Amino acid sequence: MSTIVKAALRCMERIAPLRLAGSWDNVGLIIEAPYPSTSRRILLTIDLTPAVADEALALNPPPALIISYHPPIFAALKSLTLANPLQANLLRCAVRGTSVFSPHTSVDSAVGGVNDWLARAFGADATVQALRPTDGGAGAEGSTEGLGRLVTLAKPEPLDVLVEKVKKHLGLQHVQLGRSAAGRAEVGTIALCAGSGGSVLGGVPADLLWTGEMQHHEVLATVASGSHVLLCGHTHTERGYLKVLQERLQQELASEQGLGGEVEVLISSADRHPLDIV
Repeated sequence: MSTIVKAALRCMERIAPLRLAGSWDNVGLIIEAPYPSTSRRILLTIDLTPAVADEALALNPPPALIISYHPPIFAALKSLTLANPLQANLLRCAVRGTSVFSPHTSVDSAVGGVNDWLARAFGADATVQALRPTDGGAGAEGSTEGLGRLVTLAKPEPLDVLVEKVKKHLGLQHVQLGRSAAGRAEVGTIALCAGSGGSVLGGVPADLLWTGEMQHHEVLATVASGSHVLLCGHTHTERGYLKVLQERLQQELASEQGLGGEVEVLISSADRHPLDIV
């Protein structure tokens, strides 16, 4: 393993310890290139799609490491072939010397991770706590390690005002909103979870549940129980965090010894949500 990849893995463990990942998740080093690239670049992406792989391998030399938020491999594989486009991405990266790492739910649950970044949409005066805390202590942001976040506003605000804050935070023009059957106009508490958060948010007695996507029956049950539902698209609730991770990883790498110079952390320009609103 190259010195840069080793250092990046140590840095990521400090940013988002792998012990925080869900038991069902597949986090960590997904592919280790047998003949490492000499590049001093690391590429961040949400998904390692063919377009992102093309972008990475067009660099000269290709990056030493791709940090793909979503694991390119989830379930056990009986083969790894070029017939499957997503598997082909991994093979192409490996043969060009690029290793692949995935943090996924470890960086969701970490203090200062994806869910804490989502909570920033509501300002510094809000109280933020993990919905399902781990044994970790409170972090500098006042949050705790664990699944999801419960945001308590200093003062209740109109639902439509909060929706606009979320749209601004994520850089979106359109979101999906399910209004509570109770017709509650103001919101004092928000339960949130990046990605597909139905299983984490289900049954939480908050005024507003915010995630990327939920199943139809979960939405129906939530609005019937008196809570609003805000859905923004799975990766739209994750992609903006890459800028935060870029800065944090760059800072952590600067503290590493023996790297022989600066390592550049890039964000993929080819990474995007797979669905368009048309």
